Amino acid sequence: MDQPLSVMGTPGVGFFSLLLIGALAGWIAERVTRSDHGLLTIILVGIAGSFVGSRLAEALDVRLNGFLGHLIAAAVGAVLVLWLWRAFRGRRAEPLDGGPMTR
Repeated sequence: MDQPLSVMGTPGVGFFSLLLIGALAGWIAERVTRSDHGLLTIILVGIAGSFVGSRLAEALDVRLNGFLGHLIAAAVGAVLVLWLWRAFRGRRAEPLDGGPMTR
């Protein structure tokens, strides 16, 4: 129990740092995947990416140190989140008969 208070399971990252890391990681992921989202979506994707990236680093036994380490993990996680989201939405959005979609 000697670790600092964590936000969303990311030890050593406070609330405002989480928002900043989330915004930067979401922006990086948006550029990598060539997406176009609003600021709130970017932050939410970055925060989700921070969670995914820190869990992935933990599973791979990679130690995250400092702001830059958490930012890199969050950016990798955010790219994965956007990639999975696109894969899920792309598969679901295709019409069954192969013709144009109607809404």
